[in-house]
Amino acid sequence: MSPVQTTSPAPTTRVTSPRAFGRWMVTFAGFPLGGYAAYLTTGRVDSLVPALLGGLITGAILGAVQAWGLGRNRPPVAAWVVATAFGMMVGLAIGSALVDYGTSLSDLVLQGAVTGLAVGVAQGFVLLPRLGRIALAWPAFLTAAWAAGWAVTTLIGIDVDQQFTVFGSGGALTVAALTFVLPTALKRTAARKEIQS
Repeated sequence: MSPVQTTSPAPTTRVTSPRAFGRWMVTFAGFPLGGYAAYLTTGRVDSLVPALLGGLITGAILGAVQAWGLGRNRPPVAAWVVATAFGMMVGLAIGSALVDYGTSLSDLVLQGAVTGLAVGVAQGFVLLPRLGRIALAWPAFLTAAWAAGWAVTTLIGIDVDQQFTVFGSGGALTVAALTFVLPTALKRTAARKEIQS
C-alpha cells in the first residue's frame, strides 16, 4: 500500500471583497474634505496662486485618505501623498488656466481631465514598482474618471460657480467607484507575488 501523499493547497486570496470595496469607497470623503479645506484657505480658484495652493492642499488631504483606503497593499504613504499633492497642484493650475477659470460643463470636464492626467502621472510613478507596466494605464484612466467627476457634479446642480478645487460628493462617489480597480490591482499583484514566493 503506497503512502498517501499530501500537498498543501496553493494559497488563495480573495482579490475583491465587500469590505475592501467599502473601505475604498470611504475615500470619496477626501475630495470634499480637501476641497473645503482649500476653499477656506485660498478661496476661489480664479487665478494661478489659489490654483497652485488649493491643488496642493486638496491633493495632500486626498492622498492621505487614499493611502488609508489602499490598505496593507498600498505603496509608501509619504510617496503617495506627495505624488497626489504635487500632481493635483500642477494639474489644477494648468487645467483651470486652460479654461480661463471658467465653470461651464465643458470647462470643468476639461479641467478635470487635465487635473486627473497630472495626478495619474504622478501617482503612476509611485505605482510602477508594484504594478509594473499596468501602472502606465493609470494616467489615462484618471483622466477619464476625473472628467466624469466634474460632469456628475455639474449635472446634479452643485454651485460650481464657487470655483472649487475639486468636484463635490456626487462626483467623488463616482470617481471612488470607478477607481476601485486600483486597490484590486494592488491586491492581485501582492497575491501573485505571495504565491510565487
